[in-house]
Amino acid sequence: MDAKQKEGRYNRIAVQLEELLKKDGDTISKMATIVAVLHPKMPHFFWTGFYRLVENDLIAGPYQGSVACQVLDPEKGVCRACVDRNESIIVSDVEAFSGHIPCDSRSKSEIVIPVHDREGNVVAVLDVDSDRLNAFDEIDRDGLEKIIALSAL
Repeated sequence: MDAKQKEGRYNRIAVQLEELLKKDGDTISKMATIVAVLHPKMPHFFWTGFYRLVENDLIAGPYQGSVACQVLDPEKGVCRACVDRNESIIVSDVEAFSGHIPCDSRSKSEIVIPVHDREGNVVAVLDVDSDRLNAFDEIDRDGLEKIIALSAL
């Protein structure tokens, strides 16, 4: 998919999700809806899901794809780096990321987006893996950040 197609797809997904998420509702339900819409519509997504920050642990769910690590190591990983930095992270090659947590050896690249509550605190991350190297770019970052902003978790 070229850049223009990818951007258009993210825009259409955002419109669809805006309608689905506009009511106040359960956070887990909103996360499940985002994953259910995103995962099948983006061909470069191998694993799509959330890790929720519970006390200081990153706990899996909801997600689609292969079985996830249920609780991530609290000291390492792309998801923890996203929480600590409070910014989106694109990893072109997960093997080159120091401290990467290999939940599935088929994962080759990754993008992680912080999820904030209404007070601006990080409460989760959206984690997307691809089975291809260099699968994510700024279009993915912008598209996913817009989608997460719609969720008002």
